[in-house]
Amino acid sequence: MSTQDVPSLISVVVPTYNRAELLRGTLTALAGQRLPAACFEVVVVDDGSTDDTRDRVHAFADRLRVRYAYQEDLGFRAAAARNTGARLAGAGVLVFVDTGVLPGPDFLTAHLAAHRSPGPSRAVIGYTYGYRPDDPTPGLDAALRSHGPEEVVRRFGTAPAFQDSRHPTFAASRFDLSRVPLPWQLFWSLNCSVPTKDFRAVGGFDEDFRTWGGEDMELGIRLHRRGLAFEVRREAWAVDTPHPRSVTPDAGDNRSNVLTILHKHPEPVTELLWAWFSRHLPQVGDTRAWHVRQELPAIQRAIGRVRTRDVTAELTRLRDDVPPGARIAVFGCGPALPADFPPAVLLDFDEQLLRRLPHGSRHQIRHSLGIRTVLPDNAVDVVLDTSRMTPLWRRWGRHILAEAHRVGRTVRGAGADASG
Repeated sequence: MSTQDVPSLISVVVPTYNRAELLRGTLTALAGQRLPAACFEVVVVDDGSTDDTRDRVHAFADRLRVRYAYQEDLGFRAAAARNTGARLAGAGVLVFVDTGVLPGPDFLTAHLAAHRSPGPSRAVIGYTYGYRPDDPTPGLDAALRSHGPEEVVRRFGTAPAFQDSRHPTFAASRFDLSRVPLPWQLFWSLNCSVPTKDFRAVGGFDEDFRTWGGEDMELGIRLHRRGLAFEVRREAWAVDTPHPRSVTPDAGDNRSNVLTILHKHPEPVTELLWAWFSRHLPQVGDTRAWHVRQELPAIQRAIGRVRTRDVTAELTRLRDDVPPGARIAVFGCGPALPADFPPAVLLDFDEQLLRRLPHGSRHQIRHSLGIRTVLPDNAVDVVLDTSRMTPLWRRWGRHILAEAHRVGRTVRGAGADASG
């Protein structure tokens, strides 16, 4: 039996576009794995390159079990490229790496070991040295031109400027992501792995993402909801090769894509994520660090303060001032409505209380903080802001008020009074 007939244990998917030289580095590092070449396969998916990417891939046919797939250049389609690679992959574990990422020699062994460990299915996050797009590691580019990734890691060691940009979050949890409330925020496709069956069960990457960033976190949300444990493996390390990036457009794309995530998964956490990326919430210290998780206790405190607050009398008073037939949204509706309350969009941040509301065609019920809803501009004629929103007001009040004015032509109630 030839090595090509031996089933692979692990499949590596590499999307690429017009970065043939960076791809050569990635394939060279994969060819240097201590895991025998017969145990893994590499699927390179070309998103419409016009350089010599195809020839670069075929040059590794004598060192790797490598497959090349081409998709027409119809714009940025990294999600589609990764899905194509996953469909072609034959192993039970999928590893995703970006072009220019240089895996260490035990990279695949470490990813494989993580998935073979006892316990639940895992979404594994590999450590990526030098991945600091906004703050490249001084001297790293020159070092990689003359040394392999293992030697570069020895030379740069634990220098803060060489650490994975997620390192502060990893370290704060002692590299135990079970302590991190939102581990999917750290699930980045430049170096990660997942069981093939779980990847396929959740539908893979969402191909609605057609610009840079966000599709990996969105996949992470679905994997998290499926019950996968998230784990960071330092042994599954790689080095990111510095290369030109269009930082300003990419940052804008990421904000837009996080809004896409919010529309696909509307809930307070994704509202906060959108607000962080849009820089609408105050930042603490380094603006590149993750702070959404620090806002979560404030939501729980707010829920505790107003869980028993009944605002039906308040809504009756506010309703009486609304013209008949007006479209209404309620921010902070609570678990009950006045009798004969007109059809409305009902929002509250306490998901448990929302379950008590009558679910039917008369009302749209949304779990939301009100910082950024999925409603379009001027969706309603009036927004009624109840006193249930008061605990949120000190921290996020101006953002909630701005959102109320975005979706409604007029705003009435506690928030409107506070703003005056």
